[in-house]
Amino acid sequence: MSTINAPFGMRPAFHPSGLDRAQALAGGIASAYNTDILKGQPVKMDTSGSFVVTVACDAFLGAFAGVEWTDTTGRRRISNYWPANTAYQAGSCIAYFYQDTQIVYEIQADGALTQASVGDEANLSNTTAGSNVTGLSQCTLSTTLAGSGVNAQMRIVDLAPLVDNAWGDTYTVVRATISKSQYQAVSNAI
Repeated sequence: MSTINAPFGMRPAFHPSGLDRAQALAGGIASAYNTDILKGQPVKMDTSGSFVVTVACDAFLGAFAGVEWTDTTGRRRISNYWPANTAYQAGSCIAYFYQDTQIVYEIQADGALTQASVGDEANLSNTTAGSNVTGLSQCTLSTTLAGSGVNAQMRIVDLAPLVDNAWGDTYTVVRATISKSQYQAVSNAI
């Protein structure tokens, strides 16, 4: 698996407490927001209190999990992604996302990572990549590590225990936590 470039975005693997539930945010996406937001894509809060897509290096909230809204014809819609430029009836949008910084995510790197990367941090890459057919993000984790004492978006904590996934594979799948949270103080890499 990790020898094939097949990214899947940020996929919650577990939470130390056992609870890795998505949170709901009423009005979480502005009506007619002009960018797709895909499941597993990193999102941040803008100044209006709505989600926008995160870019590399930005502090962010977490991973997008889906959305529901009532469209302008009165039909209720539920989707694992936000289709760009979609308008909805006022007050009808509820966006779901994973925010807790203790959630451990699985994410594919955009290249090879070794066991020496555990404890180090890296920024996200390909944050806008994905498919509006499947609604899934193809965001990856950069293999350019931040280094000792430098903060980046995600902290690598382990290798994902998947079949055919090993340290040093062409596209290593790792487990990582949010290190550069929009709502919490930054802690530097070890």
